[in-house]
Amino acid sequence: MRITELKGIGEKSAQCFSRLNVYTVEDLVGLYPRDYDVYEEPALINELNQDYEKTTVAVDGVVAKNLEVYNTGRIVILSTVIRDINGNGLKCVWYNMPYLKSSLRQGTRFVFRGKLSVKRGALCLEQPDMYTVSDYNNIKGVMQPVYPLTKGLSNKLVTKAVKQALEKYNTGLEKEFIPEEIREEYNLAEHNFSVVNIHFPGTMDDYVQARKRLTFEEFFLFILAIRSLKNRTERLPNSFHISNDSRTDQFLEALPYSLTNAQKKAWEEIKENMQSDRLMSRLVQGDVGSGKTIIAVLALMNTAFQGYQGALMAPTEVLAKQHYETITGLFEKYGINLRAVLLTGSQSAKERKSVYGEIESGEADIIIGTHALIQEKAIYNNLALVITDEQHRFGVNQRKALSEKGNNPHILVMSATPIPRTLAIIVYGDLDISVIDEMPVGRLPVKNCVVDQSYRPKAYSFIANQIREGRQAYVICPMVEESEGADLENVIDYAKVLKSNLPGDIKVEYLHGKMKAAEKNSIMERFLGGQIQVLVSTTVIEVGVNVPNASVMMIENSDRFGLAQLHQLRGRVGRGKHQSYCIFVSGNKQKKTRDRLEILLKTNDGFKIAEEDLKLRGPGDFLGVRQSGDLDFGLADIFTDSKMLKAASDCAGKVLDEDPLLEGEKNRGLSEKVSEYTLKCLSKLNL
Repeated sequence: MRITELKGIGEKSAQCFSRLNVYTVEDLVGLYPRDYDVYEEPALINELNQDYEKTTVAVDGVVAKNLEVYNTGRIVILSTVIRDINGNGLKCVWYNMPYLKSSLRQGTRFVFRGKLSVKRGALCLEQPDMYTVSDYNNIKGVMQPVYPLTKGLSNKLVTKAVKQALEKYNTGLEKEFIPEEIREEYNLAEHNFSVVNIHFPGTMDDYVQARKRLTFEEFFLFILAIRSLKNRTERLPNSFHISNDSRTDQFLEALPYSLTNAQKKAWEEIKENMQSDRLMSRLVQGDVGSGKTIIAVLALMNTAFQGYQGALMAPTEVLAKQHYETITGLFEKYGINLRAVLLTGSQSAKERKSVYGEIESGEADIIIGTHALIQEKAIYNNLALVITDEQHRFGVNQRKALSEKGNNPHILVMSATPIPRTLAIIVYGDLDISVIDEMPVGRLPVKNCVVDQSYRPKAYSFIANQIREGRQAYVICPMVEESEGADLENVIDYAKVLKSNLPGDIKVEYLHGKMKAAEKNSIMERFLGGQIQVLVSTTVIEVGVNVPNASVMMIENSDRFGLAQLHQLRGRVGRGKHQSYCIFVSGNKQKKTRDRLEILLKTNDGFKIAEEDLKLRGPGDFLGVRQSGDLDFGLADIFTDSKMLKAASDCAGKVLDEDPLLEGEKNRGLSEKVSEYTLKCLSKLNL
């Protein structure tokens, strides 16, 4: 059912919802809150201090001063002072809300709730909502959902739409698909109860139960899908026995550097897999810049020297093009007589037709590209090796689609997501794992600092100085555009601010995931080419190209990201010969937040950071933004929910041991759900 069938949702609103990938009532039910607003007990004014800055607080107070009205010509400002039961005063300010004049009469009593700020050294309550004492008591302690938003959508509108969607959803209740004994063993709530209470929990306990069930459900279905795939793969014999070629060894010896011990170990494991009796399905996991690409090149060379084809699929056109230029450059420099071709969606029809011809005839030995590699028109001559760069949650289906282009080729996956090995074994359950946990010799470690927002002017000055020295910079914001209820920096407005704070000759551009592919490619290519000096971006650059000239990474609202994701972002700099720097900006002054971020100051080792992140987190950390970065589950987080991930993994193992094909009567509903889950994953890739 389309969301336009809901009351109050017209085509204009539906268009806004589409930017959140919400098209149907079912999609809307699956749009989980990103946070909850809990209406707390009103505070006494003397309990507040500057540590509460940017925190939402409620104060039960009486208007103690006649309202002052200022009209700047651009905005209308209302200002007054309220006093609590102890007679302590607090200034309140409203912007562009002149209609409040009649309500804010001296002597009137309300509960004022808004964000606390510091203005000229004094505390101030900005833009507070006002409630009668009885009205506030009715909502006190209730968890109100805060949804992810986009321009044109308010939290109020989304909340109202979700309530309607749940009513529609509940008229045809979804059949419970997790067998009863599993729900009893793991104390899991019923599915439909959980769906309602993840949006509108009656109590904190209802929320905890709902989240536990839905988190288990996400992990359970995902693990069943990848384990089923692994069970099928493990039964497949190796149709392509690819032995090591002396020409590959000669190439390796000619390189101006030696492989690290970790690279050598990974390469030996890959060579052994490719000539064994069993098909290779292997993950190479290593930090950004640890040298995974050269391992992929060696595997492609061995494959091509045996007369077979190898394919390398990257997530973006710019990255695919960079891989192509790297590989063809190496082949040309070292006299390697192999033909590599590039296949992307932005090529002209004539260019793609020519490349398709070379792929089908076998003239192309190595094919590098994006999702274009798995389109119908790409017919391979003898595909023996498939490499996917930057594993994502649904990479299992990308690999499957590309594998079906050949006769069960070897699979190699490269990932820069630093996940503790204990979790990686579960999350990448269909793959054997190689870890590259050493950095190449001579790489200068990135210098890091954690600062508050008052440091920005110094940071801007530092960025300008780096650009004067010929370097480039990234600035990362968590949001694309301004959003109601989210006190976070956004890319579009931040780029404007940065332009006004940097010298006029410095070229600043912004980049985000909602842009069209051609526009994103153009911006990244201009940044790579040096025409753009500062790139303001969302985490879309997390999976990005190698820009050796970029020496500064500044991350706003860094407390809103997981440490693993922050480390990946930091890995975008420090790729060249110049000293690089990462500035983590945080407005959160809590000690716990500071301690977490300071882990990044102690080490540049992504695996150590991931382990420390895992130790710091507990079951109380699950309110708010998820932290796993590109392992993008709807609700679950592999770090916060690591115990649940392990429980779902154990449970999936038991189920498949008893019923490998999920054919039994008690698993019939589960089998249907796993199939539906897999199809949904494929549809997200437009396959």
